[in-house]
Amino acid sequence: MTPLHEVILNKKTTNNPIWIMRQAGRYLPEFREIRKENPNFIKLCLDEKISSEITLQPIRRFNLDAAIIFSDILMLPYGLNQKVEFKKNFGPILEELQLDETLKISEENFINKINPVYKAINYISKNELVKNKNTIGFVGAPWTLLVYMINLQSPKKGLKENFFKDNNLIKNILQIIDKFLKIHIKNQIENGANIIQIFDSWAGLLKEKDYQNYIYEPTISLVNYVKSFNVPVICFPREIKNYQKFCEIVKPDAVNIDYNVDPLTVSKTIKIPVQGGLDPKILLTDKETLEKEAIKYLNIFKDHPYIFNLGHGILPETQPEMLEHLINVVKNFK
Repeated sequence: MTPLHEVILNKKTTNNPIWIMRQAGRYLPEFREIRKENPNFIKLCLDEKISSEITLQPIRRFNLDAAIIFSDILMLPYGLNQKVEFKKNFGPILEELQLDETLKISEENFINKINPVYKAINYISKNELVKNKNTIGFVGAPWTLLVYMINLQSPKKGLKENFFKDNNLIKNILQIIDKFLKIHIKNQIENGANIIQIFDSWAGLLKEKDYQNYIYEPTISLVNYVKSFNVPVICFPREIKNYQKFCEIVKPDAVNIDYNVDPLTVSKTIKIPVQGGLDPKILLTDKETLEKEAIKYLNIFKDHPYIFNLGHGILPETQPEMLEHLINVVKNFK
């Protein structure tokens, strides 16, 4: 059994597995070399040879316990023929959704459009480098995908004014998202993903009164679906106001926490395995500070099933040797 499965399924507390969100990415010089030659991000994700290579780069370099497929949560709208492009120093820009057209898309069309993602997962899961490690597949949570599909860009400055005005449109889109996320999950699992993580990057935008309709119900549907394959599911409802309540209602196998929550409170109130929490900015400080902060998390979760990770993706300006140091600290912790 892999170290991550030991923690999630057997609730083991004596090993300290570690993987890092966005571990395949811009902080690695070998990734930047590939990116220079491949400016189109979507095309990069859909080239199974290159995306497999990118996924394996951090596995070659570091003693990590899982490979996470180099892809993007916006493969879903892209697979539904909503145009998606990534603008440098801005982020994703989506074209207006044509609901009538989207409703006509078949399962076959969708799979064909993003099939290279599944081919890459298949290749990685069989690669010698991931022996006794997990291959993590992932999706965006329904709420976060709804945000991008209607807001058409990152909501860092807030949602557009009339976001909630068309209830019928929202209902339709959520139904489409649910249907095709399940297809996306199924194909990742059938090609070798043995953990699924659900990223709800914009959970923090909602008021608690809206959680039931936009977070709890849609996410429960996916969590139960993943569990039907006997594959563990990790949820990351970033910046949600109440992680404990989320876990009790949605019942994922494990939960990733962000760096704004108090880990001590989490260790006392959340019964399921916990992942993550460390602020990625700590990796931009010095080795001493990094060690101190990492050990703080390791001590707090010493008797709790815990997977070491960050409270958000690793930052592009991180020096690889700082991640190397973090991994050593985690692996040597007794």
